Amino acid sequence: MCGIVAYVGSKQCQDLMLEGLKRLEYRGYDSAGIATMHNGKINVVKTIGRVANLEDKLETVGGVRGTIGMCHTRWATHGGVTDPNAHPHTDDRAGICLIHNGIIENYASLKTYLQEKGHVFKSQTDTEVLAMLIGELYDGDLEAAVQAALREVTGAYGIVVMCEKEPETLVAARKGSPLMVGVGNGEFVIASDGSAIIAHTSHAFSLEDYQVVKVTPKGFRTSTIHNVPVTPKVQQLEIDLEQIELGSFSHFMQKEIFEQPKALRNTLRGRTDIREGKIVLGGVGSFAKQLTMAKRIVLTGQGTALHAATIGEYLIEDLARIYSVAEYGSEFRYRNPIIEENTVVVAVSQSGETADTLAALIEAKERGALALGVVNVVGSSIARETDAGVYLRVGPEIGVASTKAFTGQVAVLTLVALYLARRRHMSADQCADMIRELEQVPDKMERILEDDARVRTVTEKYIDRDNWLFLGRGYNYPTALEGALKLKEISYIHAEGMPAAEMKHGPIALINDGMPAVFIANRGRQYEKVISNIQEVKSRGGRIIAVATEGDEHIKTLADDVFYVPDVPECLSPMLTVVPLQLMAYHAALLRGHDVDKPRNRAKSVTVE
Repeated sequence: MCGIVAYVGSKQCQDLMLEGLKRLEYRGYDSAGIATMHNGKINVVKTIGRVANLEDKLETVGGVRGTIGMCHTRWATHGGVTDPNAHPHTDDRAGICLIHNGIIENYASLKTYLQEKGHVFKSQTDTEVLAMLIGELYDGDLEAAVQAALREVTGAYGIVVMCEKEPETLVAARKGSPLMVGVGNGEFVIASDGSAIIAHTSHAFSLEDYQVVKVTPKGFRTSTIHNVPVTPKVQQLEIDLEQIELGSFSHFMQKEIFEQPKALRNTLRGRTDIREGKIVLGGVGSFAKQLTMAKRIVLTGQGTALHAATIGEYLIEDLARIYSVAEYGSEFRYRNPIIEENTVVVAVSQSGETADTLAALIEAKERGALALGVVNVVGSSIARETDAGVYLRVGPEIGVASTKAFTGQVAVLTLVALYLARRRHMSADQCADMIRELEQVPDKMERILEDDARVRTVTEKYIDRDNWLFLGRGYNYPTALEGALKLKEISYIHAEGMPAAEMKHGPIALINDGMPAVFIANRGRQYEKVISNIQEVKSRGGRIIAVATEGDEHIKTLADDVFYVPDVPECLSPMLTVVPLQLMAYHAALLRGHDVDKPRNRAKSVTVE
């Protein structure tokens, strides 16, 4: 969950690396650090806080020089947020310097071993242990020392290492934490995300698990941690600079909310055929028969992805008539899950690197399940681990709070449900009707976004309240969960999402005078039930904010404020009803003076368990 950028080439690399690090700051921003090699000596500067704090400190010391170096933003796991715990870390003997994303699970036993060897530690991190271990094993060959050290390590890592005794060499390695190598003209950029590479080269390769790369200005060599040579596949990056720039927007979250109509059109493009009344999913075509014969589908994810997966559970059961269940990846893995014949597991993740989801997927595969991926990042760990899958195609998502990835995930799961339904029982005409409705969703979403200013005005009315409820039924119960998550993770307001009927079984005791209760009350099978729930809250002094279907005048007699969304079939409604909730969360965070794109204690890609 940290940002990694490293460089080897002919250019002075401080500013170049800091530019890339700013693009990765969403991956971690507790502290930041940089190290460069100059005249055979490694110079390290690091500080708590963000990249801007690091720039200020560099200015006070006159900067660092060198054409080879590395920099890092940290999301704390082991040890508090302090200067000594910030990366890069060095050893105490061999001139080793290292940055690391992940967790070394057996660091305690390794640290004891190294202390017995006389090594003296300066931090509380697992990363310093790895730097010391590489230094202990170093015997004139940095690549060999890294390989040997990683053979002793348990856990996840994406690392870059340099050594004063090999001043033109970087060694990088990965296991469970993404790392890419950008290949330029006489220069190489190593980073944990392509957004830090694209300004310098459009060609890169991803390291696979247990792979190591040695990079010098003359070229690179890739091998396993057992020193078996491998040949990486250099590919063109599927992003451009415009996608990762703010443009006219104030924040990436704002940009990504407003990009959703365009993103959904990209998700749907080429995957629907109204004339034939069918869904075209090339990524799963080879497994069409196995999918059609599925008796049980398990959808797994974490956070926002789990909410999308829960909507997918409803979609697949409702449209395709296949027993489905959504599971936390973190819980699924550590149970003893029953995987019967004809079970399909679907891993849902924006980054494709979510550690718990990936682990759940691997567990299910080992038990015989067919593995599918619904991810956004091409070539990510989950994408490589699955048998087949469907990419979101929504473009890079930089804001920590997921928005367009959520609606993209729901759209893809809708396509999967229709794909299965058409192959099992749905007629071509019925499927064509659903496709027609689905393709109108982006246009209808644009109409909702036009109400942004009024959403801000309504949010301002309730901004001083510290406890909110979000309630929905059926397809929009997961939407309520997502609305609560968005509000709490960026505005730090306590919010709880739940099925509207569950309120009476305890949470109704929380309702007091003026408490905001957000109801997703669009027209659907349970509309009258939701209206009854609204009345129960209103009679106890709660303030009602309703998300309702256009034309519903009755809701105005019950709600204090109403956000209207266009009418769509109920199964498609979460892609619309979530938009006002995203806007509310965005404006609540701004009104409370918080950093929308970098909320406290959060990072974008959760690559540790």
